[in-house]
Amino acid sequence: MPLIKIDKDLCKGCELCVHFCPKKVIAMCDGFNSKGHRFACVVEDNDCTGCAICARMCPDVAIEVWK
Repeated sequence: MPLIKIDKDLCKGCELCVHFCPKKVIAMCDGFNSKGHRFACVVEDNDCTGCAICARMCPDVAIEVWK
């Protein structure tokens, strides 16, 4: 099973990872990071295929995916 790590303090809440995830593994969290932005979080990690589209789309390099 792939592992997704999202650095919430680097995330600015652009939602590109949420939009482009083919399995809808990532969603926006209810909380805010230290900069006052809503951040992305993993909600269905068992469905992740490890495609890493989320990491490639992230303009802030806040996502890492390990297979």
